[in-house]
Amino acid sequence: MARIAGIEPGQAGLFVRFVYWLTRRKVGRVVLPIKIAAHHPRLLRSVGEMEAGQMAARSVDAALKSLAELKVAMQIGCPF
Repeated sequence: MARIAGIEPGQAGLFVRFVYWLTRRKVGRVVLPIKIAAHHPRLLRSVGEMEAGQMAARSVDAALKSLAELKVAMQIGCPF
């Protein structure tokens, strides 16, 4: 459980709600790290840009990238 409560959609501004919509579209729900980063919209934007940059990188095959993400998530006990 996080020590910081996340921003709920009813409390969020337009940009944060748009990010929540994108997250629900990609993951199926709004995950807690995104809700916590929403406290600071510039940080939330930076996290999104980092994610987009990692997904756009072509130095590693997409299938291998997905397998690496799954392996790391399993190792750290990520719930999604």
